[in-house]
Amino acid sequence: MKAVIVLIVIAVIVFACFGSYIGAKNQMVAKNEAVKSAWSQVDIVLQRRADLIPNLVETVKGFAVQEQTVFGDIARARSALLSANTPQGKIAANQQLDGALGRLLVVVENYPQLRSNENFLRLQDELAGTENRIAVERKRYNDTLQDYNTYIGQFPNSVWANFAGFHRNDAYFAAAEGSRQAPKVDFGGVRPGATATPSPAH
Repeated sequence: MKAVIVLIVIAVIVFACFGSYIGAKNQMVAKNEAVKSAWSQVDIVLQRRADLIPNLVETVKGFAVQEQTVFGDIARARSALLSANTPQGKIAANQQLDGALGRLLVVVENYPQLRSNENFLRLQDELAGTENRIAVERKRYNDTLQDYNTYIGQFPNSVWANFAGFHRNDAYFAAAEGSRQAPKVDFGGVRPGATATPSPAH
């Protein structure tokens, strides 16, 4: 009888552990897929901004063709963003692009005719809307990723995660230091009597 009882207890423990493992694994799969889905939305808005940038740069070139350093920085960062194949690569390239776009908007302040150009204003509005969307999707992605990491880090999920091959993902999408405060562009024109002087190439 004692042997039977021991076997029954062992069977119950094994069954409970197996049930816990299956339940945890299913949750990990669901949360991992949620992370992928959230990232895909980030990727869409990053692509949207990348598609806007060439037209924006071409418009600025019509007024500030000498700002070749800034244009080159933007082109390289955009190319890196489009060629990146992982969230980490895209996040790093996006930070470079943030900095380059910030420098472009600073350059724009020196060209009052550009600031009143209808095409530039339209592109600037579209870019601003896309930036807002990036911020929304970035937060959603980070929250989803945090939920996944918290879940697989809790016991006994941490044990089951190792068995099932799930690992912590630290590809959080943090804003670049230089982009925490977006550059402000004054579209009100220059003060009466003031003369805007093009800045030297950066």
